[in-house]
Amino acid sequence: MKNKTSFIPQEGEAHPSRCPDNTAFKQQKLPAWKPQLNIATVLSSFFLTGAFCLSVGVCLILSANSVREIQIDYSDKCSDCSKLRENSSNWNKECHCSVNFTLKEDILGDVFMYYGLQNFYQNHRRYVISRSDAQLLGRNVNIQKSYCAPFTTYRNGTPMAPCGAIANSMFNDTIDLFYNLNSSVIQVPLLKTGNSWWTDKNVKFRNPESYNLSSAFAGTARPPYWQKPVYLLDEEDERNNGYVNDDFIIWMRVSAFATFRNLYRRVRHITRFADGLPAGNYTFHISYNFPVTKFKGRKHVILSTVVWSGGSNPFLGIAYVVSGTAATLMGFVITAIHLKLRKKKTYFQK
Repeated sequence: MKNKTSFIPQEGEAHPSRCPDNTAFKQQKLPAWKPQLNIATVLSSFFLTGAFCLSVGVCLILSANSVREIQIDYSDKCSDCSKLRENSSNWNKECHCSVNFTLKEDILGDVFMYYGLQNFYQNHRRYVISRSDAQLLGRNVNIQKSYCAPFTTYRNGTPMAPCGAIANSMFNDTIDLFYNLNSSVIQVPLLKTGNSWWTDKNVKFRNPESYNLSSAFAGTARPPYWQKPVYLLDEEDERNNGYVNDDFIIWMRVSAFATFRNLYRRVRHITRFADGLPAGNYTFHISYNFPVTKFKGRKHVILSTVVWSGGSNPFLGIAYVVSGTAATLMGFVITAIHLKLRKKKTYFQK
């Protein structure tokens, strides 16, 4: 057994002290306040919390119900195009379909267009990490060391831009809205920029530095399922092209649920649509590219307004109502227990 030697101070040396400093904080002498709970404070806390949650929940539910929304499933209405897309060899063949619908009342205010997907799971771990944030910042990186595999390079060694499974599966249907007025057809003006967050557009996504985008992405190739390279996503607006394209940025923000919607366009308030969408007959013209039959999915297009609490999602309001109801019921339970115990105490004192 090894001998253990301890430190023995020599004569004249000060003994090391392990005691904390003599301060109010280290000696735990700071003034403290300990609430004295009694039946009045406990019951008032439960009832006030319940009343607050119930009132907020009712306001949120009423606000969500005031949202004007129309949702159209075009999976079956574009069945011919859907069958065409089942064969991956037809990826370069165009297919168009139209969906008619009627607005019985005006949709006033800001009108947003969303595309919705059903049964499309984006929350798989390997799918979520299949991206290169450094590449999306416009840096010259070796994507072979990223998590993009197997969507990193082609067999000839050409790197993909952007790489990863998220980018490769980007939603690429084109949806246009037309207003049928008597015998004329008017295209509804839609805004395709300003739909992403400021932090995404200016912090998380940047294009490589070059005098033009085509040279910036020289030596790279589009993902396998894309019809156009990344620098041609928006040929009309250079500021909405490449990695800073709004549709691409919104798609890269994956959803936690299998059924979700992403913002696609906003109605531009000009001419006949200055106040929103007037009542009447409309038509969606859809360029069908995104296949959904293999994973038994569905596709929707949604027109919706927003209110101060957001879109038509009553979940938060229901959560507040449930919490408020639980707090109120607990208050009544505690009141009943208190009255029962006080009655027994009075009886035994007699």
